[in-house]
Amino acid sequence: MDHDAVLALFDRQTREGARADSPGARVERVEGVVRQVGAGHDWNGVLWSDLDGTTAAAAIAAQVEYFTALGREFEWKLYAHDRPGDLAGRLLSAGFTSGPTETLMVAELKDLPPGGGLPDGVRLLPVTDAAGVDLVVDVHEQAFGTDGGRLRERLLRQLSGAPDTFSAVVAMAGEAPVSAARMELVPGTLFAGLWGGGTVREWRGRGVYRALVAHRARIAAAHGCRFLQVDASDESRPILRRLGFASLSTTTPYLYEP
Repeated sequence: MDHDAVLALFDRQTREGARADSPGARVERVEGVVRQVGAGHDWNGVLWSDLDGTTAAAAIAAQVEYFTALGREFEWKLYAHDRPGDLAGRLLSAGFTSGPTETLMVAELKDLPPGGGLPDGVRLLPVTDAAGVDLVVDVHEQAFGTDGGRLRERLLRQLSGAPDTFSAVVAMAGEAPVSAARMELVPGTLFAGLWGGGTVREWRGRGVYRALVAHRARIAAAHGCRFLQVDASDESRPILRRLGFASLSTTTPYLYEP
């Protein structure tokens, strides 16, 4: 895989050419910035920018003014290869706070190894209704220790308004959800995004996470995708590397609250 070429394709298709990721949200392109704007429960923020040392300050100020007028907190999703090189410092100076940095990892589907089997007694349950969403949220809250209310709202909206744009699955041990993950499918692109892969503590290290990656890879291939993309945490990065994912950049959320 040509890392530079794939990174450029990723930027062009999923960031510069982004489409709204939830019903009711919209993508706007203004003065060197691509942003998503939605309701308060949607993801609001900057997906891509084409700035330099002479345009960055005005663009940052314009986004702060725009989202503040809407009463929205928003995220500037910054990648390490974005320009200008001091954009992170400019965002901090403008009142943004930085979140944890993750690694942008990409794999070509044809290069992924066959998926491993699930542990005995574990089965995969596709998410097709509100009960399935509740199971995903249950795992999310156990695995990450954060409130899953916003995730629940988003998944329910996608189920009702855009069911073909995502896929979610829960690993069940008997009647207990032990792992869950989802995938975003964006029509017109070659990338499928893997999100939210989490396993409750007592089930980690047993191959469930790898099985969920393989399950989603098969669905992505069936939809004509060529690549899988992950914003990988420190915990998932070694697993993904062993599966053949390559690190192409890093991404850090910069958050602004009016």
